Amino acid sequence: MTGDGKAGWLGRLARGLTRTSARLGDDIAGLVSKRKLDQATLEKLEELLIAGDLGVGPAARLTQKLAETRFDKQVPEDEVKRALAQEIAAILKPVARPLVVDKARKPFVVLVAGVNGSGKTTTVAKFAALWKAEGKSVTLAAADTFRAAAIEQLQIWGERAGAPVVAGQPGDDPAGVAYAAMEEARAAGADVLAVDTAGRLHNKKHLMAELQKVVRVLRKLDATAPHAVLLVMDATVGQNALSQVETFKEMVDVTGLVVTKLDGSAKGGIVVALAEKFGLPVHAVGVGEGLDDLRPFAADAFARALLGLEA
Repeated sequence: MTGDGKAGWLGRLARGLTRTSARLGDDIAGLVSKRKLDQATLEKLEELLIAGDLGVGPAARLTQKLAETRFDKQVPEDEVKRALAQEIAAILKPVARPLVVDKARKPFVVLVAGVNGSGKTTTVAKFAALWKAEGKSVTLAAADTFRAAAIEQLQIWGERAGAPVVAGQPGDDPAGVAYAAMEEARAAGADVLAVDTAGRLHNKKHLMAELQKVVRVLRKLDATAPHAVLLVMDATVGQNALSQVETFKEMVDVTGLVVTKLDGSAKGGIVVALAEKFGLPVHAVGVGEGLDDLRPFAADAFARALLGLEA
C-alpha cells in the first residue's frame, strides 16, 4: 500500500462513496426512525435496498436477517445500519480477493477489458504503479489501437508509473501489438505484462471477437496466457453492469472484476449485486484519478462506507 496509508485510504473510500451512502443511509434513517421493524417497514426497507442497486437477492437476504433478530422492535437507525453492514460484508468477503501475480508465470499476463469509458487505461496504469511499488518489473501493451489518444494516454501513464509501453500505430491489429509486447516482456524478463484493450460495447459481436483473437494470439507464445482477465466496471452504470459481466464472461474467461468511478456514482451498491450473482473476485476498487486511487477491495470497510458508517 502506497501513499496515505490504511487510515487515509479508508477515509478516501468513505468520501468516495458519499453519494451512495447519502442516498442509502439517509433513506434508511428516514424509514426506520421512530418506527418498529414490522412487516410493512421491512418491505419498504427491501425496496430501498433494491433501489440502491444492491440487487433483489441481497435485499431479500438482508431484510430477512433483520427480521430474524429484530422483528417488530423499534431499533435505532445506527443499529439497523450496523446490522446491514455486517450482512453486506458477509456477501462481499468471499469475493474480496487481491490479484496475486504468480511468480511461476513469467511474464504473468493480465488482459484488461471493459466497455467504452470504464477506465481501463487508468486501471492498467494504477496496477502497474502498485506492482512497481512491490518491486516487480512491468511491461504495458497499448492494444487499444482504435483510439489514437488511447496509445498516447497509456504512454503518459506508463512514464508516470515507470513501466515501458509497447505500442503500434492507430489502426494496427490489437492482437499483433499484444504479441509483440509479449515477446518484448519475455526478452526483458518482465514479471508482469498488462494488456490494455479497446473499449467495446458488450453487444457488438465483431468487437468481442477481436478480444477473443487477442487471447488466441497470446496463447501462441504461452498456452496458459492470459493468466488473469480483468473486467473493468464503471460503477455509474448501475444494474447495466450485470449484463456486461454476463456477455464478457461468455466471450472470454473473465477471472476478476475492478470497479471504478465509485466517487462519481450513487450506485456503489452494484458491487453487492455483482458479488451475489457472479461470485467473481473483486480485486480492487477505484475512487479517483490518481495513481494511488486504486486499492485492493476490503469487504468490511466497503460495507460500512456504503451505509455512511465510520470505519
